[in-house]
Amino acid sequence: MRTEILTGIAAAALAAAPAAAQQAADAVAPEAAAGGVFESAALAVQAALAAKAAGKPVEAENWMIAAANPHAVEAGAAVLARGGSAADAMVAVQAVLGLVEPQSSGLGGGAFLVWHDGATGALTTLDGRETAPLAATPRLFQDESGAPLKFFDAVVGGRSVGTPGTPALLEEAHRRWGRAPWPSLFDTAIDLADGGFAVSPRLAGLVERDAERLARFPATAEYFLPDGAPLQAGATLKNPAYAETLRTLAAEGSAGFYGGPVAADILRTVQNAPGNPGVLSAMDLTLYQVKERAPVCAAYRAYEVCGMGPPSSGALTVGQILGMGGLFDLAGMGPEDPQAWRIIGDASRLAFADRGRYMADSDYVQMPTAGLVDEGYLASRAELLSGETALESVAPGSPEFDHALLLADDESIELPSTSHISIVDQYGNVLSMTTTIENAFGSRRLVRGFLLNNELTDFSFRSHRDGAPIANRLEPGKRPRSSMAPAIVMRDGKPVLAIGSPGGSRIIGYVAKSIIAWADWGMDVQQALALPHAVNRFGTYDLEEGTAAADMSEALTGMGYEVNARGLNSGLHAIEIGEGLKGGADPRREGIALGG
Repeated sequence: MRTEILTGIAAAALAAAPAAAQQAADAVAPEAAAGGVFESAALAVQAALAAKAAGKPVEAENWMIAAANPHAVEAGAAVLARGGSAADAMVAVQAVLGLVEPQSSGLGGGAFLVWHDGATGALTTLDGRETAPLAATPRLFQDESGAPLKFFDAVVGGRSVGTPGTPALLEEAHRRWGRAPWPSLFDTAIDLADGGFAVSPRLAGLVERDAERLARFPATAEYFLPDGAPLQAGATLKNPAYAETLRTLAAEGSAGFYGGPVAADILRTVQNAPGNPGVLSAMDLTLYQVKERAPVCAAYRAYEVCGMGPPSSGALTVGQILGMGGLFDLAGMGPEDPQAWRIIGDASRLAFADRGRYMADSDYVQMPTAGLVDEGYLASRAELLSGETALESVAPGSPEFDHALLLADDESIELPSTSHISIVDQYGNVLSMTTTIENAFGSRRLVRGFLLNNELTDFSFRSHRDGAPIANRLEPGKRPRSSMAPAIVMRDGKPVLAIGSPGGSRIIGYVAKSIIAWADWGMDVQQALALPHAVNRFGTYDLEEGTAAADMSEALTGMGYEVNARGLNSGLHAIEIGEGLKGGADPRREGIALGG
């Protein structure tokens, strides 16, 4: 298999309360799983799809890429094969994802990037999260009486649109770490947009499920519902408007997005959204900046799990789960032992309690960031897990905090969409990036061939509770809290794993489970990603329906949990870094790993 893959690549290279709020989110079906059909794809893609179906990782020696759609992975692989860096390949991948997977990410959204520099050994992160407009107020998502709006009443239209960060992030990553000419990185996406691509089963299914909301706006309806009917799988879809936007970005850089005709059309689309206009302004676009932030790292066994700090809750919450779980013999228990999942599940509940109380944009809210992943604090929290039954209740802890502050628990709703990219290049650079427009199809507002985000609905719809402010309340210029958890796992100062996933607030559980499976249960990256999901955030144990996880329902119920078997459609993509490279792609979606 490995020989076939590498041979193919060579050819391809040439080619209400927090729980109540979450219940509201859970009532909305997640993005559906769907296996992609890419019958005309290159041999390398076919080999990668076959490896995924067989449960085997893709192996290579020099470079590797794993992402959510074969077209996008091919584009990135071609860049790497020509000597480009991981940052170069990411730009090419994101440009194609915005075309073939428009419901999940794109130019109208934001992203978090974790980077390990092969030359210096330095680890850093770039925050390309969307920002709240300067004209936004804490009551943006409340009605005249001060009650929170219903979720989709807030989402669909212009009200939910934050300042996009992805174009600025692409440019900043390329400025720092790129090797290939900037304009060349958009060529594949432009060609696909002009010439057309086959609609995947997953995209077609999602369009059909969301047809009513997509039909509300003429430009969106014309693209996704031609002649009034949802796009069909296998149909050829062209997007000349997106091609023109990419040409502008290629020629002018991000300045061509945040100013000029593109910016004017974005503002017109947001401010004039029928029935639900937004307050995004030219000043918001002009002032947007990517922020470099120090990574947040947490110890787990012999590893350090490093990722994006605030405004993401991902690295902190994953780190807390692992920090507590690492004090128990999970390896000895194994993945079939319900007690292992009791420890993981209740560690997650404790971490989510802290998340709801303390985590938000640290530029606006004082946060006990170091205290939340302090080993002593996590050891004290882990003592609560020493029993054999489910915790009757959980509450936020009291981490070391150098700033006394009374906060109320959050009440935000976060739905599963998003996409993840993992890349290792021939120079030893490692990239892990999660990218999103938030809900599937974002605000449903299409402009110049791409969808605008609904990221502002990641803020709490309430600003206060019982007189105490909510950390993740909406404020002008603030970045909403996220669950995105792009991670690079380190051992002895060297990267050994790049991993991340989409999935709303369940991202945290998906990533934590996969790291445990890889580090403790001896699974390779493909096995770890495929392992059935069992996720507990707020008390109810979500078990992946039709899998071995669902078979634990009786045992977990006996421990005192309420259980819910349901679809848990992650989109994990991971690369193991050792003597060679091993790439894995989530079998629940249509992505692949390619290497060379």
